[in-house]
Parts: sequence; structure tokens; C-alpha cells
Amino acid sequence: MNLVDRILTIVITATITSAVWIVAGGSLIENATSASQRERTRPAEAAPSPSPGETAAGVADVASEATDTPVASALDTEVPQTPSASQASQLLIPVKNIRPADLTDTYSDSRDGGARLHEAIDIMAPRGTTVQSSAPGTVEKLFRSDAGGKTIYVRSTDGETIYYYAHLDEYAEGLQEGQRVRRGQRLGTVGSSGNASEDAPHLHFAILQTTADAAWWEPAHAVNPYPLLRGE
Repeated sequence: MNLVDRILTIVITATITSAVWIVAGGSLIENATSASQRERTRPAEAAPSPSPGETAAGVADVASEATDTPVASALDTEVPQTPSASQASQLLIPVKNIRPADLTDTYSDSRDGGARLHEAIDIMAPRGTTVQSSAPGTVEKLFRSDAGGKTIYVRSTDGETIYYYAHLDEYAEGLQEGQRVRRGQRLGTVGSSGNASEDAPHLHFAILQTTADAAWWEPAHAVNPYPLLRGE
């Protein structure tokens, strides 16, 4: 067989083989996409995601029975809640001798040249004026920072609210972390520690909604104290 005959034989053989594979492959694809084969070849379509009404626990139980392997528990879906009307009515203005009419709503004021919102109110008072606990709770942290100066984080009795007091001049004698405080208990005195102006002593007061298992330093949902302290 000469060279030309060999080349022709190779070309003809390759052409016939390609035609066979095209026909056979098309049949396989058609069968794989048919409704009767989807449960075997396309499990994502055969087992749709759980509907919103199905609980994560129920899905976990089914998966565990089917595979006999541990399944992760449901995600924590607890979210911060705004204080109820009854809780708000129990709040005390945290600076002694300050009346509701003396308060100014500075919650939405800008800070750092408009880079952030204040998300607290400044309660102006003479240096040394008593700062008192707005609500009962536990002193979670006594913290000194460049911005807030001498600060206090008091967590509510249900663990879901943190009351933040900043720019204090002094802490109350004997105040310590882990101590339970009652509504109206003395926490310290008004000052201008941190980045507050020496000429304008005040208490920076914030209310932060969180969850009972969140740490004091974790991000939380700020709530405007102004209408709550005024009983609005």
C-alpha cells in the first residue's frame, strides 16, 4: 500500500468513528435530560431547597436520618430589639438635676467632618455633677479610650441593652466590673475626658441594642435616647 492509500484509509476511518460518536453521544444527552432521568443525573432539580416554612431543625433531622452523620445546628437568628414602651418609661435621665426640657437631641448630629453620625446625646452639666444609672443592670466594662475618656458599659438585666456613659471626670468610689447597679445609682461624675472640650463638660449617653451573648465591644444597634428619656 502506497503512501496515498494509507492517508485515504486513515481519513475514512476517522470520519466514520466521529460520526458514530456524534450519534451515540446525542442519544445519551437526550436520555440524561429527560424527565425520567433527572432524579439520577440532576439531583439539584430532584431535591429543591426547603421552603421558608420548613424549620432548619426539621431539615437537619431528615438529613441526619438519611446519612447517619452529624448535621450542624440551626444558625442563631436572634436580632436586637428596640426597647418596649414599658422599658422606655422606666429610664431615668442619667445626669442628676437635669429635666426632660433641658435635653437636646444631638443623636443625628454629624461628627468627624460628616464622616459619621453621633448616635448618642450629649447632656450638658457642670463638671462634677452626679452621673446616675439610667436603668438597672450590671457594670460590664470600665474602659478608658482616647475618644470616650473614662467610660462605663452597663448591660441591662435581660442582657439585650447596653447603656454607654462617656467623658466622665471620675468613677464612683468602689465601682467595679461585674457589679450590679440599681436605677438611679451613682456611677461617677460629669467631665470632659477623652476628646471632649474642656470648656463644655457633658455626659455622652448612648443606648445600644444587642443580644445577650454578644460582647460589650461588638457592633450593636444604636437607639436614640432623646425621645425615650423625654417619655415620648
